[in-house]
Amino acid sequence: MAALTFLEARNAVLTQCSPLDSPPAIEAVCLEAAAGRVLAEDIAADRDTPALPRSVRDGYAVRAADLPGELEVIGEVRAGERFAGEVAHGQAVEIMTGAPIPAGADAVVMVEHTQRVNGRVHIAGAAEPRQFINPQGCEAAAHQTILRPGKRLDYSDVALLATFGCTHARVFRRPTAAIIATGDEIVEVSETPSAFQIRNSNTYSLHAQVARAGGVPRILPIARDTVEQTRAAIVGGLTADLLLLSGGVSAGKYDVVETVLASLGAEFFFDRVLIQPGQPVVFGRVATTFFFGLPGNPSSTMVTFEVFARAALELLAGQTETALSMPYSRLTRDFRHRAGLTRFLPARLSLDGAEVTPVEWHGSGDVPAMTRANAYLVAEPGRPEYQRGEFIRVLPK
Repeated sequence: MAALTFLEARNAVLTQCSPLDSPPAIEAVCLEAAAGRVLAEDIAADRDTPALPRSVRDGYAVRAADLPGELEVIGEVRAGERFAGEVAHGQAVEIMTGAPIPAGADAVVMVEHTQRVNGRVHIAGAAEPRQFINPQGCEAAAHQTILRPGKRLDYSDVALLATFGCTHARVFRRPTAAIIATGDEIVEVSETPSAFQIRNSNTYSLHAQVARAGGVPRILPIARDTVEQTRAAIVGGLTADLLLLSGGVSAGKYDVVETVLASLGAEFFFDRVLIQPGQPVVFGRVATTFFFGLPGNPSSTMVTFEVFARAALELLAGQTETALSMPYSRLTRDFRHRAGLTRFLPARLSLDGAEVTPVEWHGSGDVPAMTRANAYLVAEPGRPEYQRGEFIRVLPK
């Protein structure tokens, strides 16, 4: 297959995985467990919010037409109370933030702009009608739809659910992701590797990435570099919603993953992308299960999951949108790379994100360099040189 650019490959993932032919199953979760889940129902406001006009400042509720002037203070109202009387001409009510506006008042004057002496308040400036007042229903009207299916719930969404009395929410079932590391050189984490072997780090980095993306990771045994073992592992992994294979997708004699997938009737959407690390990444589907063949070098596995597989997993979870945020940051030193590929290279963002510094690394197997990084430089394929002080895209980790 012809190699795709980064953007072409990303669009292929979004196109194939969304919209879903059959949405995930739905389950109900309590409010405390709703964060991070994808909503599966419309949520409507059960009442106007605010339910009454309320003050957004500490100060005095007044009639705007009475100002400037000196007013009689006839009482006080705070959040959680309602003033029983009515503000008449020449009167004011002391009011706290969040309290309902007393009848008769049509403005609030901040306490900082007043002087109170012997039960009266002097206000030197004028007031506009409705100033510092949130009208009834300005945030949401009763029965208005405020959340729709496909939204991954964050902490503000949970607050909204609580605001409107939702003790439970109907959400989509989290998709499962089967994780298979391939290769004769791999040993388990608990083993002591020989000099020609490596421990199985990719399985666990993928486990963490899947969980962070809202999926349910399922680790399967290591598949050795034979057609028989690889086939058995893949068949077991095809029961999941998404299959993630690490290694075995390059052009080597013992890279058999694509051969096995083809023998199982796989449809391939791409098998090479013009990026580094991760150029030989594979994406396709066997029956109803999508799969990614991720290159086996650790940083290749990490990067290709983040830029491709995470989007697929989020869409399989029922999200209607998935984003890859790559803001610009200013380079702290000159940077060069070989043109032709979009490169995702380890880097350190400053605390405010304004500046970025490349991290020294020694290729796709350099896990220590990845841990020193909190972002990736995103170098454009047609631009081999960036000068210190210029802006470059970054992908936060």
